[in-house]
Amino acid sequence: MSAVLQPSSGNKRPVAGRRIRTRPEPRYDFLILLPALALLGLGLVMVGSSSIGIADRDFDTPFYYLYRQGAFVAAGLFVAWLVLQVPLAFWERGGPMLLIGGFVLLVLVLLVGREVNGSVRWISLGPVNLQVSEFFKLAMVIYLAGYIQRHEQAVRDTAAGFLRPMVLLLFACLLLLREPDFGAAAVLVVTVLGVLLLAGVRWWLFGVLVLLVSGLAAALAISSPYRLERITTFLNPWADPYNSGFQLTQALIAFGRGEWFGVGLGGSIQKLFYLPEAHTDFLFAVMAEELGLVAVVVVIALYTLLVWRALQVGRNAWLADRPFAAYLAYGLGLGISLQVFINIGVNMGILPTKGLTLPLMSYGGSSIVATCIAVALLLRVAYENRFDEQGKPRKGEPW
Repeated sequence: MSAVLQPSSGNKRPVAGRRIRTRPEPRYDFLILLPALALLGLGLVMVGSSSIGIADRDFDTPFYYLYRQGAFVAAGLFVAWLVLQVPLAFWERGGPMLLIGGFVLLVLVLLVGREVNGSVRWISLGPVNLQVSEFFKLAMVIYLAGYIQRHEQAVRDTAAGFLRPMVLLLFACLLLLREPDFGAAAVLVVTVLGVLLLAGVRWWLFGVLVLLVSGLAAALAISSPYRLERITTFLNPWADPYNSGFQLTQALIAFGRGEWFGVGLGGSIQKLFYLPEAHTDFLFAVMAEELGLVAVVVVIALYTLLVWRALQVGRNAWLADRPFAAYLAYGLGLGISLQVFINIGVNMGILPTKGLTLPLMSYGGSSIVATCIAVALLLRVAYENRFDEQGKPRKGEPW
């Protein structure tokens, strides 16, 4: 005879003989998926708002950039869905070939690339332009994660194991600086160094390399007149507000006008030909003007949640003895966080001006698709942390 036992805590135990119903394990990590989708949606709205003036002037269609951004977002989501179906073992095996393909594209863009504002960063593919550096950063992170897994002991204990990826990084930076794309090179260098540091490289080797990279970056900045002008301008943009300091002063004015809740969606004055690149590099400033400090805090919180979860997923993979997945998540999280930090820092006038977009928000097909692929890879790492090859939940894996 069955009986229902009621403990003193008040929680009811299941009646004997009845089937216990359990909640199925979620297949996707919503702490990654939801912030990414929220940023994509808000970015689509802000691209439409910030580009109305320039689209109407250049194409007689106020929502020209909004339509294109919508197509880029749809393409990014479709490619992300495809990437999400592919096991991480495929990317691990294909890392060297991806890197070789990335180097071929970096050379190709210097030969047949399209020049915009003095930079050759894009390969024209009919109605769209491919920005090679966005996809090369992904290829480098995937390759580096596989390299560390294959040579983890050598990376930790020997100078040769540490310096091999540095040679590839140096070659890549030389090609990026030829475009020139100093911002992408800086993000790539810091991302690679950060992943190697997490891999346990010797501190003295890491310190020496950091000093060399810092010295080289300083030398490049001083040797190039336009880079030196950018560095000196951001220290005091009001010294020449109508020439070298024009971008930063207009961005700061946008932040000042926004106050707490903004002037209202579509009400920005700075986007009306005052703030250059309002729908790409300086979209964050337009958002601050139209939606205010509250929106700024919300967006930063969403990026923080996304990056924090990426690093936590990497840690879970490391605890499960899956080093490739761990270093891949670390590299993707660091890359996204660095680009967000640099873009927001430039918009707020605390960093020199760089040609870097805001991931998942700024206008640009290459940036949107590449970041969607990065988010899909993070979701795949989180999935394989919780499910085995047959799709069955792993025991003891944290959700």
